[in-house]
Amino acid sequence: MARSGGSARVATTQMKQAQDPYKTALEKLRRSFVQAGLFSAGINLLMLAGPLYMLQIYDRVLSSGSVPTLLGLFAIIVVMYAFLGLYEFMRSRILSRAAYRIDQLIGDITFRQQLQDPGSLPPDAGNSLRNLEIIRGFLSGPAIRGLFDFPWIPIFLIAVFLIHPALGVLTLAGAGVVAGVAWLNQWATSHTISIGSRLDAQERNFVELSRRSAEMVRALGMQSVITQRWRDMHTGSLAQNQKGGDRSDGFSAFSRAFRLLLQSMLLTAGAYLALNQQISAGMIVGVSILAGRALAPVDQVIGQWRSVGRAAEAHKHLKAALDQIPPEKPRISLPVPTGALSLHNVTKLMPGVATAGTAEKSDRTRILTQISFDLKPGEVLGVIGNSAAGKSSLARILVGVWQPDAGEIRLDGATPDQWDPDELGRYIGYLPQHVEMLPGTIAENIARFDPDADEKQLFLAARSAGVHELILALPDGYATRIGGADQPLSGGQVQRIGLARAVYRLPSVVVLDEPNAHLDTEGDETLTKTIRLLREMGSTVIVMAHRPSVIAEADKVLILHQGMVARFGDREDIIQNSVQPVPSKSETPAALTAPRKRARKAK
Repeated sequence: MARSGGSARVATTQMKQAQDPYKTALEKLRRSFVQAGLFSAGINLLMLAGPLYMLQIYDRVLSSGSVPTLLGLFAIIVVMYAFLGLYEFMRSRILSRAAYRIDQLIGDITFRQQLQDPGSLPPDAGNSLRNLEIIRGFLSGPAIRGLFDFPWIPIFLIAVFLIHPALGVLTLAGAGVVAGVAWLNQWATSHTISIGSRLDAQERNFVELSRRSAEMVRALGMQSVITQRWRDMHTGSLAQNQKGGDRSDGFSAFSRAFRLLLQSMLLTAGAYLALNQQISAGMIVGVSILAGRALAPVDQVIGQWRSVGRAAEAHKHLKAALDQIPPEKPRISLPVPTGALSLHNVTKLMPGVATAGTAEKSDRTRILTQISFDLKPGEVLGVIGNSAAGKSSLARILVGVWQPDAGEIRLDGATPDQWDPDELGRYIGYLPQHVEMLPGTIAENIARFDPDADEKQLFLAARSAGVHELILALPDGYATRIGGADQPLSGGQVQRIGLARAVYRLPSVVVLDEPNAHLDTEGDETLTKTIRLLREMGSTVIVMAHRPSVIAEADKVLILHQGMVARFGDREDIIQNSVQPVPSKSETPAALTAPRKRARKAK
């Protein structure tokens, strides 16, 4: 029974972590924060050593003229300051380790979220990694140390009150002024910090997209206008940040000047009290030090307010983004799928766009409407249609990049969410319309960066896609690095390597979106052979294409028109019935009219 209870508690803890990863990560940092708080207590108590030392020097050593007393006090203060330095080091180290640990705890989750369907993410989810970086910098920066010193301000105020109530009241009034300045600083800069963070994110996204489109920008003579567009965004971002910075700097300068003025006021009041024999000369210096130490954390936080504000914004956005992650469903490892695929009334809406100014699903534009068909293992489906008919959208849904808003997909009778995503991905091959390689070697890209890649499967995939000899002809062969700024491959070569990646390990389902868009005649023939090989090996293949050479290998044909199924059936039946408009003669796909024209010529 004890084991059963322990297992239940572990399962409950794991489920909680999966449902709220950010909150769980912060809870795991609680011990580090407690330790940092304890060291802060030691640091602030040791800060009292300075004023006490001054009191003893003025009131004891100078009045008695005792050198041994002076040396004894000096030895004590050396030891106390040594511990002060040690505690400061330990606190800084604990907080820096906490920053590293929060990255370790939620870094993977945050990165994986960037790989999800953008339409299913909150608006700020795309900047989650940047927000995590800001939080990590805050935890290891000076601002959080000032926040840890905040609770110990009353200790120094009490010490001033013990010296003389009038000096305590003056210090408390000064602390109230500084606290009011801090509140005004937060009120005046919070909005500008929020806007500045959003503009920074937009600028980074624009820079990244411009970098990826650098060739097109240079070729079309767009460098000046794109640079000007970046300059406008950059200037707006800088102006907003500068606006908030100017306000924060103004409050910080006032706080610092007022703190110095307050120390002078305390010295003046202390001197007046000393002249009236109410306090000693040593107490004058002690009060000045105590008051300065009491207000130092406020001054430090105000000086670092921009980083505090940015960390608060990052915390809010990161929490909102990670809260959107659905809890992990309990799954078991299913058998290797045979490739039996069925779609029933699959409907997909335009992500996050409404036609009537509302975000209701019923008012969003439909990309696909009630798509239904069944495929047996080893069948080849050719999907054709005009531009914007929904072919690429259907491809994304078939491989799980997009989730349907209605209807269901089943692979061997199981819905995709019954599989572990990484396990299901091993049985799916996908060649997107726009192929990109990740930074790494050709071998790593074909093997999907599997550290335990099977070399036989790697070479089989390359030969199946007809790129084995092409790769060997490169100076470094399979070790050639691709995916960086200096891409050594042409568009057609990248597409053929992408095809090899898609057929790696002969997946049960292979989806090819316009696979011959950048291929020459030889590449087109190789693609045809690849499709035949996949069919012979029992893989279910779905090809989105315009060229008749690819459709000729299909067992079945699906014609899409405006996101709906216009026709579906055996290829021969579709071709024979292609005389009928689909839905009008001007919109009949070339892939189907070409065979009919050849038949007329033969007659």
